[in-house]
Amino acid sequence: MNWELIVKWLPRLAEGAWLTLELVGIAVIAGLILALPLGIARASRHWWLRVVPYGYIFFFRGTPLLVQLFLVYYGLAQFDAVREGPLWPYLRDAYWCAIITLTLHTAAYIAEILRGAIQAVPPGEIEAARALGMAHWQALLYIVLPRAARIGLPAYSNEVILMLKASALASTITLLELTGMSRTIIARTYQPVEIFFAAGLFYLLAAYLLVQAFRLLERRLRVDACQGR
Repeated sequence: MNWELIVKWLPRLAEGAWLTLELVGIAVIAGLILALPLGIARASRHWWLRVVPYGYIFFFRGTPLLVQLFLVYYGLAQFDAVREGPLWPYLRDAYWCAIITLTLHTAAYIAEILRGAIQAVPPGEIEAARALGMAHWQALLYIVLPRAARIGLPAYSNEVILMLKASALASTITLLELTGMSRTIIARTYQPVEIFFAAGLFYLLAAYLLVQAFRLLERRLRVDACQGR
């Protein structure tokens, strides 16, 4: 193991790791915002509210992230309306294509997590809210969603970790995140073992910090594994 080589390229790997964290951070936060109405609609009793989010979730959960990334980065450029549209300066940029794809992808999974969490809220709590005179939207805002957030937090933390690892696919569209930077360095040094070993350590460190942060949040919110039962 050539440790001097690893130390030499650590600053460049750190740059790639920072871009990885940036991609994941924006995607999971934007995905959560997008998933809120989707998850609420999926948990609705009305079929006409469930059908559109169901189709969206079915597509993004049923197709590989790599295919979705290629469709956004390469596929949208095939349409004249897109190239002449106002969003083209963003859609021709690999960074924004990765952000859009990762956000849409994780939103589908988070929406299903939210749907399951909403449906796991004990009916007695909802009935108590209605007995106190709360309107439907008030019960949803003050009772159902806070309770569902606690129930779905462990699954959401798992989705964030999965997105951290899935972000490596952004290297396939020329982004120099951690994996992309590693491949670039390997093309110069011809030392794949040392560079990928160092990149793996960065991924492990990031995953460890995320796990500890979510564990602290679960402890602060007093999340119980059996609270949805």
